[in-house]
Amino acid sequence: MSTRIASVSAAALAALVFCVGTASQAQGSGLSIEAHAKENVSAASIGLPHFPTAKPDRNARSDSAADIGMSFGRFHFRVMVAKYVTYATAANVLDFYRKPLSKYGEVLDCDHGIAVGAVKVAKSGLTCAETQGKRVHAGDDGSTHRELRSGTPEQYRIVALDSADSTPTRFTLVLLEVPKDDDAH
Repeated sequence: MSTRIASVSAAALAALVFCVGTASQAQGSGLSIEAHAKENVSAASIGLPHFPTAKPDRNARSDSAADIGMSFGRFHFRVMVAKYVTYATAANVLDFYRKPLSKYGEVLDCDHGIAVGAVKVAKSGLTCAETQGKRVHAGDDGSTHRELRSGTPEQYRIVALDSADSTPTRFTLVLLEVPKDDDAH
């Protein structure tokens, strides 16, 4: 994921640690605060099907799944991640997820941060770029992997390949919910 998303995730985690102890105080003041961090994320909880031959990627470098989120009144942030590994080709993985992603909107095919398919910008405004205006977009700055994206700039799903030519194929499923622009109303 990008440095910016990683920073937001770190801030969310720090806020989570702080808020867990003060949630009842905040609720008493009329401000609704919700914070959570879970590890039981699957393709289904992200809203996508499980790739038939994929297994959770329990790589020693990182956990295979995470669900981190927080809400403060109208501010809402959530990232759900599930990492998988399969001996199917990268092309098979991408082909498998195109149709399920399409139920969330137009599917962007991004290679090194650039739209390579027919759709360059989804009707919803979602792009392959890390940022558009003040909106934050997940994924890398385009330097490390290929991905499919679908949804809106405030809530979208990503199927990201660690590398398009490695064996086994490692891929990550992501659901990202980011705050809406303040000037979007």
